[in-house]
Amino acid sequence: METMIKKFCKKYKLPEQSLSELLSHMTEISFPKGEVVIQEGERNSNFYLIKKGIWRAYYLADGTEISLWFVGPGEAAFSSWGYVDGKASRVSIEAVNDSVAYCIGKAELEELFARSIAMANFGRKIFEREILSVDYSALAYGAPPTAKERYLALMERNPELLQDVPLKYLASYLYITPQSLSRIRAGLRKK
Repeated sequence: METMIKKFCKKYKLPEQSLSELLSHMTEISFPKGEVVIQEGERNSNFYLIKKGIWRAYYLADGTEISLWFVGPGEAAFSSWGYVDGKASRVSIEAVNDSVAYCIGKAELEELFARSIAMANFGRKIFEREILSVDYSALAYGAPPTAKERYLALMERNPELLQDVPLKYLASYLYITPQSLSRIRAGLRKK
């Protein structure tokens, strides 16, 4: 738990006291490996903080799963369509492995933000960091970088994913085949 708190506070640049306040309003829920937390087409406005495990967001393109992002301990997860607009999610979010997360509904979270300027600022900072994550991913995984460069960037930012996430999910996230990813990894091991 302490590792999750420190990682969260470091990523989102927030004080531990504010996180403790938020956690006191959240419910802890366990998710078995492979459980879909949010199904594409479902309305879900919950906000989650990952305590243990890794989650991924993905969508289907011509019957193939394409991974969009991964989150692990100390990171937030939510359907932006459900949370922001109350609409059906355009992606599915699943537990890659056995996971534990803290959950709070949007209405309760908004009420918490309305009661306290400190908590409202805390929430604003979380969402600002999420926006930066999206922009960073768009740049890092856009057209110019090679597959190898995208893999190296992923290794630098989230090394734990390389141990805990199946190769096929990582490959789809990097927009390459599992075979290409295997060749990249083998080439890096030789160096």
